[in-house]
Amino acid sequence: MSDPYASRTPVHEQVVDGLGTVRILPLDPGADAGVIHRWVSEDRAAFWGMTGLTERQVAGIYAHMETLPAHHAFLVVRDGEPVAVLQTYEPEADRVGECYEVRPGDIGVHLLLAPTGPGGAQPGWTSRLVGVIAAYVLLGLDRRRVVVDPDVANEKAVARFLKQGFTPGPVVILPEVDLPDVYLPEKKAQLAFLDREILFPA
Repeated sequence: MSDPYASRTPVHEQVVDGLGTVRILPLDPGADAGVIHRWVSEDRAAFWGMTGLTERQVAGIYAHMETLPAHHAFLVVRDGEPVAVLQTYEPEADRVGECYEVRPGDIGVHLLLAPTGPGGAQPGWTSRLVGVIAAYVLLGLDRRRVVVDPDVANEKAVARFLKQGFTPGPVVILPEVDLPDVYLPEKKAQLAFLDREILFPA
């Protein structure tokens, strides 16, 4: 089976035992909207905030994100199969920056995993995938610390980050964002932080 993503240049590529070849590709709003729309339309993706949107609306959101210098979106592909959407952002350019003391070298991350395949969840799979993403964000981008802000009600995401070595921070209220091109409702979030030294000791 040919890899439909083979012609696209990754920002990061890593071979991982038990996982395969993982490539992090700059997201193409037109080409990737169909895959992402299927994922975000599921009930389990409600916290991603795109449930009920059309494929064209999803493409429009990511096309707008391409214009933002401090926000970036990526499609994570394993052996030619899309497995996650990764978004990175500069915390000082995001509403989360109003809720904690941003340090030099911080980078924010949002991660949406693909639905579990027909074979079911594979033990340790998510942990290894997050490890690849951490390698890109912390080593590839030379950052000191990752910050995440899952909804406090998204217990699975919170537990996943803590299991990965994140340290819980405060519970905060992310303010509503109401702009012509983007609307984000107020969100009660559990901040969590991962220092580079935890995963990649010097």
